[in-house]
Amino acid sequence: MSAPASNLTINADRLWSTIIETARFGGTDKGGVRRLTLSEEDRQVRDWFRAACEAAGCTVTVDGLGNMFALRPGKDMTKPPLGIGSHLDTQPTGGKFDGVLGVMAALEVVRTLNDAGIETDAPLCICNWTNEEGSRFAPAMMGSAGYVADLPVADILARTDAEGVSVGTALDAIGYRGPEEVGAQKLSGFLELHIEQGPILEAEGLPIGVVEHGQGIIWYDGRITGFESHTGSTPMHLRKDALATLSEIVLAIEALAKAHGPNAVGSVGEAVIARPSRNVIPGEIAFSGEFRTPDAGILDALDKALQDKVKEIAARRKVDVRLDTIWRKEPTHFDPVMTGAIAAAADRLGLPHRPIVSGAGHDSFHLATLVPTAMIFVPCKDGVSHNELESAKPDDCAAGTNVLLHAVLAVAGGGA
Repeated sequence: MSAPASNLTINADRLWSTIIETARFGGTDKGGVRRLTLSEEDRQVRDWFRAACEAAGCTVTVDGLGNMFALRPGKDMTKPPLGIGSHLDTQPTGGKFDGVLGVMAALEVVRTLNDAGIETDAPLCICNWTNEEGSRFAPAMMGSAGYVADLPVADILARTDAEGVSVGTALDAIGYRGPEEVGAQKLSGFLELHIEQGPILEAEGLPIGVVEHGQGIIWYDGRITGFESHTGSTPMHLRKDALATLSEIVLAIEALAKAHGPNAVGSVGEAVIARPSRNVIPGEIAFSGEFRTPDAGILDALDKALQDKVKEIAARRKVDVRLDTIWRKEPTHFDPVMTGAIAAAADRLGLPHRPIVSGAGHDSFHLATLVPTAMIFVPCKDGVSHNELESAKPDDCAAGTNVLLHAVLAVAGGGA
């Protein structure tokens, strides 16, 4: 006999133990996780995830980009399943929760429904998306981008990391280039739980954020070509200093983001001097840059202003600057029915909440272009993420997972 869904809560201890257990795959001495996508550590956590989902009665399939889908049957198998989940890869100095919480929460939802003997009307599908982080292969959210046909699969498979290893080769190396066609596993919608990766919820003492919008993103790859010469014998006015040029570009990105604030941010995250030497003026530098804003018009303005500023800097300094846009993702607006289901679930559980904008990118941004999608945020300590110090409270993780559970029951059916 099934338990009444209205009184259902997840097993908080079990949820927490799975988070801690998966942190051992790529665990660091500082308590974080280094689990780059398609690495040996990623293979290990994928194997764990497959086994856990199969033990929970799911059928697991893998597509040609390594995206994993664990299907739990519903009463009406003619309906496409509701997707729930996130990603299991991390940053080089990542934490235990970014992405992982969403996957473990989805698994806990299925386990809780199993324990209670509840069969949803529509099937459920736990998703683990490949290369959400983008730290090994660019761009980020690659698996979900291929799923929604935002990027061609062949293009994704050909992308290489810093060592020249392609996505296709890396998938084969860990045995996760699956036989299923990318996009073949249809979904009716998608719900994702995630830590906020920002300070708002913690500062306001709120356990739940209902994510209504996601920021648009532009990623750049740049290369500055000046001229290498002796630091002691080259007069200042005759230098073609690539590093000094980059310094101006960095400050320009910062100034443009501030000028379009408070809803715009920008930064340079990588810079590599070719053949560096203490007494040689840098002649060649490769760098990355980005802007983010929830306003498409501001994204356009930032892009144009930066391109114009880079041309001016390059001409004045007599260097060559190539600035390529390698990825652009338009701002995301999540489905109001899905966000309403999340807010209603939080109200039902007596959990205070607020609408919020996601500053970070997520697989849900891609899914929202294809199916009704929404996200739930829970606080993380000091808003810190992409860092080994990343931390979230067990109670907050459980609260978010309970909201996910009741939102799933509302959307997929079975909550009466």
